[in-house]
Amino acid sequence: MKKNSNIVIIPARGGSKRLPLKNTMLLDGIPLIVHSINYAKENNIDNIIVSTDDKKIKDIAMKHGVKIIDRPTHLATDISPTVDSLKHALENITESYENVILLQPTNPLRPKELLKNAFEIFENGNYDSLMTVTRDDHKLGKIINHKFIPFNYEIGQRSQDLEPLYFEDGLLYIIKTTTILNGKIVGDHNYPYIINNIYSTVDIDTQTDFEYAEYLLNK
Repeated sequence: MKKNSNIVIIPARGGSKRLPLKNTMLLDGIPLIVHSINYAKENNIDNIIVSTDDKKIKDIAMKHGVKIIDRPTHLATDISPTVDSLKHALENITESYENVILLQPTNPLRPKELLKNAFEIFENGNYDSLMTVTRDDHKLGKIINHKFIPFNYEIGQRSQDLEPLYFEDGLLYIIKTTTILNGKIVGDHNYPYIINNIYSTVDIDTQTDFEYAEYLLNK
């Protein structure tokens, strides 16, 4: 992995309605956002940016030696697309990079070799993006007019016979810079990297999610 060709961007806004100040909450004694910063450093990536609108997050990030991009208020709302904050960050740095590694602070638990293995696939396949996905073996359905309508199975069908379905778990994205500047996180030539790890079930948006992450770390 060429150091000067890749940059890690960690988007971390201050506002959160379901779990206020979550990006600065201490998980295993470390602010949530620092787990992603440390993961980048452990993978020998020195070019790390935190995009944020929050002073406390800025102070934490600066303390850990990463660059800060001041995110405008209109890019830090509940409905602001992540790609817009990535694009803003790229447009406000002087250096140029070939690839962006997106680490979301709400996904703090990642397998140690994930980035290395995923990047090899990304580079060898000449993809314009890579995203991690996880298989979901649940029997899903909709409730319409108080009636449960199966979505991905028939009543009585065994779980092991379900058609494979996957969800975007958010653990890792690798994206060509040109793809982001064109307004996309997932490009036309995207590789879905399948994760079979309990960490992919951790996406911290609520207090329950946070406690689950703590449970896994302690275990």
